[in-house]
Amino acid sequence: MSDSARNSSRYWVRRLSRSGNLFVISGPSGVGKGTILGEVFKRIDDGWYSVSVTTRKPRVGETDGIDYHFVDDEAFSSLAQSEGLLEWADVHAERYGTPRAPIQEHIERGHQVLLDIDVQGALQIKDAMPECVLVFIEPPSLEVLEQRLRGRGTDSEDQIVRRLREATHEISLKPRYNYSVVNDDLAQAVQEVLTIIDTHAKEVETPCQ
Repeated sequence: MSDSARNSSRYWVRRLSRSGNLFVISGPSGVGKGTILGEVFKRIDDGWYSVSVTTRKPRVGETDGIDYHFVDDEAFSSLAQSEGLLEWADVHAERYGTPRAPIQEHIERGHQVLLDIDVQGALQIKDAMPECVLVFIEPPSLEVLEQRLRGRGTDSEDQIVRRLREATHEISLKPRYNYSVVNDDLAQAVQEVLTIIDTHAKEVETPCQ
């Protein structure tokens, strides 16, 4: 078969992969973001979780590249100054940030990139990458959130009060998000997030080789 005939015989097919996107997930501490993301990743084949970079030392059981990318102050400063971070902040004398390059790489590869980050960082990322999709996870009420915080038994009374105060502020910024999902029923909340992903992750077509 000639090259021209071979080329003319190519046709367009629908691939299994989809267009890549960045979904930024935020919400108050104790609202269940991690649980929802864990269930979402079980149900999509093209998901990728963005790992933050930090200057703090690894804790027992943490692994570099899985829990965080652990770097020194010089490396972090270099990333920040070269616009290698979509956002960053000082937290308790340590610095945390979101690396730009791996996110862009995975989006280009057709992955659904999911990032769990606080409201301040999410809004910074929206400024740096307006095409990202912000998803706010909220509790049914502050009373329910308080029950969940007390139920997990990891916070002192002062910490619970502080987290509830922060939650009130975070919820007030919900209108700046593209979507809001109430985590009252876990299965329903997971399905809502999956629907959001499906809405933006369009199937792409490529010529059959």
